[in-house]
Amino acid sequence: MNATSATSTQYLDVPGGRLAYDDTRQGDGAPVVLLPGMLDTRAAYRHLHPLLTAAGHRVITMDLRGFGESSIVWDDYSPAAIATDVLALLNHLGIERAVLVGNSYTGATVVKVAGDAPQRVAGIALIDAFVENPPANALMRGVVRAMGALIVHWPAFWGFYHRKLAFPGARPADFDAYVDGLVAAMRTPGRRTATRGHVSGDSAPIGWTAAVRCPALVVMGGKDPDFPDPEAVADRQTAALGARKVMIEGSGHYPMADAPEATAGALLPFLAELA
Repeated sequence: MNATSATSTQYLDVPGGRLAYDDTRQGDGAPVVLLPGMLDTRAAYRHLHPLLTAAGHRVITMDLRGFGESSIVWDDYSPAAIATDVLALLNHLGIERAVLVGNSYTGATVVKVAGDAPQRVAGIALIDAFVENPPANALMRGVVRAMGALIVHWPAFWGFYHRKLAFPGARPADFDAYVDGLVAAMRTPGRRTATRGHVSGDSAPIGWTAAVRCPALVVMGGKDPDFPDPEAVADRQTAALGARKVMIEGSGHYPMADAPEATAGALLPFLAELA
């Protein structure tokens, strides 16, 4: 059962594995598909989900390849591969057009879907996404590689990242239990393959935004530790997509968890305009 809603987990078999998702089935306007970030589960949206459904939206959340209740071992874990999963899910559900929301790693996924299948996407929202980031210097590339290796071999480091960096301000009441669950999941058999696939993928593509023509929203935590200057990254994404930008002051890398009301406050007017 997904913590974000009272709907039960459903599954979709696609080439290479099985995807887990849930769907409220009811709501006005274009359905909203929520995609979690790297190494996370669809329960990342457990605090935002009810705010969107209470506003009358049909909400679908999907576990990524390798995590949550989806199959663990795949041959490709990249944002581009996940984009094919999103389209497969839309086809399975008979959804012609949806609003796609991606956090962190899957910001690139929703951009990819919007560029490749514009007729299927009513709009996209990026939440602290790795899209059109300023090119990293050699030092930063080395740091990223080292952190990836640490996460693969010592899952506790992922817990350290959440507890010491990703949430610089407010934390949800269930924070410790949720982080413990993420770390425990990374220790299950076969999960190292999925972790390696995520941390080694091209999570910050340059140029994909050029193909996007739909309305876009950029949401960024003002204290996101993943970016030296979060607002500068948000400005680059906003310019590339012709998007609206909303900074959530005091929030870290996961505004949907540490500031769900503010995140809903950014998303709901955007969704209303697309209805």
